[in-house]
Amino acid sequence: MKIGLYFGSFNPIHIGHLIIANYIANNSDLDQVWFVVSPQNPLKTNGTLLNKYHRKYLIDIAIDGEKKLRSSIIEFSLPIPSYTIDTLTYLKEKYPDLIFSVIMGSDSLQNITKWKNYEQLIRNYRVLVYERPGFTMENNLGKNIVTLKAPLLDISSTKIREMIKKGDSIKFLVPDVVKEEIERNHYYK
Repeated sequence: MKIGLYFGSFNPIHIGHLIIANYIANNSDLDQVWFVVSPQNPLKTNGTLLNKYHRKYLIDIAIDGEKKLRSSIIEFSLPIPSYTIDTLTYLKEKYPDLIFSVIMGSDSLQNITKWKNYEQLIRNYRVLVYERPGFTMENNLGKNIVTLKAPLLDISSTKIREMIKKGDSIKFLVPDVVKEEIERNHYYK
């Protein structure tokens, strides 16, 4: 079985994440896309990071009923900060029969040379890259980098958190069930 690993803070999950994951799940050879919730990205600050279990729950309610999409807490049991190559090594040991690919935006691809053991990652795993607005695609890293033409929305979790703090509506930016859960629990206030 072929699994696409979509790593991120998902702080919170939004329509842009879901559209990309759904598009890739249904327009590639992948059998499933797993949202891998990162407890702490080594290249980001922890300032406004919602509890990892709350972020995972928001993903679960957003993808409820979708057979090709699931969430993963695999990084919750690994050392922090989370390094993609360490997670991939662990997953390959735990699930030797699965074939893993990494899903990332063109913004992440531009920074990949800052990642731990990035050469090993792009040598041993296929990397499916979707273009992000403002981040042009240049592949000078090899044949395992595959460019996808996924639908793009210029939505960010950072902007959503700012809107929540200001009291602005986030309707249509996140699924209704996610919006309701954020409001009910006063997340990001």
